Amino acid sequence: MSNPPDNRPYGEHMYGGERDVLVGFLEFQRETLAWKCAGLGDEQLRTASVGTSKLTLLGLVRHATSVERGWFHEIFGDGDYTRALDLDNRGDADFDDVEGADVGEAMAAWKAERDRSGKTIEGLDLDAKGRTPWGEECSLRWVLIHMVEEYARHNGHADLVREALDGAVGE
Repeated sequence: MSNPPDNRPYGEHMYGGERDVLVGFLEFQRETLAWKCAGLGDEQLRTASVGTSKLTLLGLVRHATSVERGWFHEIFGDGDYTRALDLDNRGDADFDDVEGADVGEAMAAWKAERDRSGKTIEGLDLDAKGRTPWGEECSLRWVLIHMVEEYARHNGHADLVREALDGAVGE
């Protein structure tokens, strides 16, 4: 199978001020995960295609929703954090029970959380302070870099899952 069309925002994160570059690079990573999911059916998105792992593309989207909520809303929003999917607050629960999960609902929740993340940090200085889930002080700059790392790491997983599903490859 050929790769789905690549509509990621190339170049937009390569220039501008520090904030524009960080937010642009994060958006590029978000769109990379969306690209890995593009063109697949619900069952494919639910399929753990690497034999030694329960990782699925749907689980990765659900995890991205949870980390968006945790790292942006909990730290810089009103602090009212509940796991995006309310899965008993288990650390890896985003990857559990995907067989019956509603794919459209999960994708919409991820989009909504991405939008809310942008609104939560809008106007905040990169030096704005928050606290990590383990209680250490951090800046918005650190959280943005961490989120780029979080997505990039999981996009590597997504690339392997996608290739095993239908042979599509990419970065």
